[in-house]
Amino acid sequence: MANGFGSLYVGSSGLRSAQNALNVVANNLSNVDTKSYVRQRTVFEDQSYNSFGTASVSAQSTGLGVGIGDVIHARDQFLDRAYRTESGRQAFYAANYDATSEVETLLQESTGETFGESINDLYVAFSEFAKDPSNTTNMNLISQKASLFVSRSAGVYDGLKDYQANINTKVSDDVDRINELGDTIHTLNNEIQRIEAGGVETAMTLRDQRDAAVDELSSLANITYGETSDGILKVKLEGVDFVVESRSYSMGVSADPTTGFYTPYWNQLSNPSKKDYYSVFNLDNIDPTKNTDVGEIKGLLLSRGNAYSTYMDMTGLTSEQYDKTLSNSVMSNSEAELDTLVHTLTTSINDLLSPIKNYSGAATTGVDKDGNTVAIDSTTRIFDEANASVGADGVIPTQELFSRTGCDRYTKITLADGSTVYKYNEEDPKDTSTCYTLNSLKVNQQIVEDVTKIPHMKQNGDVDYALGNNIYQLWETSDYTLNPSDKSPCSIADFYNKMVGEMATTGSVYKTTSESLTSTKASIESNRQAVIGVSSDEELTNMIKYQNAYNASSRYMNVVSQMIDYLLSSLQ
Repeated sequence: MANGFGSLYVGSSGLRSAQNALNVVANNLSNVDTKSYVRQRTVFEDQSYNSFGTASVSAQSTGLGVGIGDVIHARDQFLDRAYRTESGRQAFYAANYDATSEVETLLQESTGETFGESINDLYVAFSEFAKDPSNTTNMNLISQKASLFVSRSAGVYDGLKDYQANINTKVSDDVDRINELGDTIHTLNNEIQRIEAGGVETAMTLRDQRDAAVDELSSLANITYGETSDGILKVKLEGVDFVVESRSYSMGVSADPTTGFYTPYWNQLSNPSKKDYYSVFNLDNIDPTKNTDVGEIKGLLLSRGNAYSTYMDMTGLTSEQYDKTLSNSVMSNSEAELDTLVHTLTTSINDLLSPIKNYSGAATTGVDKDGNTVAIDSTTRIFDEANASVGADGVIPTQELFSRTGCDRYTKITLADGSTVYKYNEEDPKDTSTCYTLNSLKVNQQIVEDVTKIPHMKQNGDVDYALGNNIYQLWETSDYTLNPSDKSPCSIADFYNKMVGEMATTGSVYKTTSESLTSTKASIESNRQAVIGVSSDEELTNMIKYQNAYNASSRYMNVVSQMIDYLLSSLQ
């Protein structure tokens, strides 16, 4: 076959190979604008060789032409893995940056004015009050600005809670999408395995679809993957089997009974009937060096936090505890710091207007208005009548400016000896309605209805200028810290500025990191597209090359045919 008719076989193999290569080029050109399409590439291979001649020196071989060894995707696995890793990291930081942007918007734009202006307006109102505490105009100004401060604080806080709820909805949506992608990859695995089982055909389109699903999945969560010899792509998500040969596992979400916040869990590792959940994501140790800062859903969970936080969530935390928990959540930390600001300001003002002290007498008991027995000892805090100013009505105990929805400031207690004390109703973390928190704070209705009830004069009837000055100076007292990790006490006047500055710094870090990763992702994608993308110019060049190869094979066969005809005619 090396000569004669064998040469026709060589020519025909060239024709077939060139024609198949042209078909691949045509397919590439027709999908130049198809999303997720990966350029296909023809791999040629030599056909078997025939040897002739017996001497080792003079032995010769002749080829039997060329064939199509395979049609493969033009992919770079290294670029694919790099792109997917950076895509996941970019999504993580983008989710956190979006949260900081929302916080900054809520703090800086509240009903058309910056939230900080409501704090300053209250400061100005007390500045005027300090000049003349008996002036009813100044009292009215305090009532108005206090109401405005509470309403704007509540507005910002509600905005933070609303955004948390939106994040929570997004978490649920992302879990659903992850489950859909897992099912998609599993289905495509089965189809690819079926088509490629004969070793003849490569399921190019299905592989494109599977790779696109993996690309999207990598942006949602941290994944690792590998393909088996029979074409099955196995995927682990957060280190747990997600897609295996036989199935795709799924996530569920458990809802917190109080907040409704979702926590994703693995269905195959959990027992919901016994409230036993195996959480998918570990948020305790986010470390870029350990590749744990990957995936949009983890970024959403971290920025959302686990609760609608108040100042109480910071109370009692050490710096280390705070740094490992609350500080990592943009939304929960912002809520806690805002509530701390409000709690600090309102309780400080109340303690000046209606002072409290520890009971100094012998331990005893008393009864309240309902006949309940109440223990009174040195740990009990009561109204400090001796150091209290009064309103125009002269009523004891004096009114506080900010009150709680769940209880009054004091409860009247009649002691065993017949004397009376006013027991301070302590804040109870188990009942937020008893706490000076944005969930239960309001301006005292008694003062709203009659501003002259604001304490402003001594019990002898003189105007209490010292009281007004003490409240005014409250803004300048540097006794307040933003959070347990804050080692630089500041004044109330600087508290808000420090809070905004901290958020701006955090947001800047997330923004810079997100933008850097976006640039890195784009660069990798550009390199990846240079490999997988269809270039019209390149494909047209290939078309000319294969057309020339086809024409050359055709002319070769014509020459061989003419030669054979000549030889046959010569033998006649």
